[in-house]
Amino acid sequence: MSALRPYDPFARDCPSRRLLDRIGDRWTVLLITTLEDGPCRFSELLRTVDGISQKMLTQTLRSLEADGLVLRTVHPEIPPRVEYELTDLGRSLLEPLGALIGWATDHMGEVQTSRDAVSATA
Repeated sequence: MSALRPYDPFARDCPSRRLLDRIGDRWTVLLITTLEDGPCRFSELLRTVDGISQKMLTQTLRSLEADGLVLRTVHPEIPPRVEYELTDLGRSLLEPLGALIGWATDHMGEVQTSRDAVSATA
């Protein structure tokens, strides 16, 4: 690691470690990639990301907003319309997360074969 970088994710108390935890969270990966095509309402995200609960969606969106990755916009309508979209910082994650998702889908067969082999010997 370069001496010019002030953050070290290998150090226990470094905030970059918490950021990596956030980015590596399964809901974060799915929400960031879901928002790639533009703003979405809460209910759209809930429908699109199969298996996420309302509570986890709310918590994850709040964390992403606090980290500056997602922008929450409340439109002054009756009833209020709330949309979530990626910030430029959030958009900068699309390429690395896309590569991660691509790797997972490309190699899942090999991983499953390995899991099955280990399971058969257990």
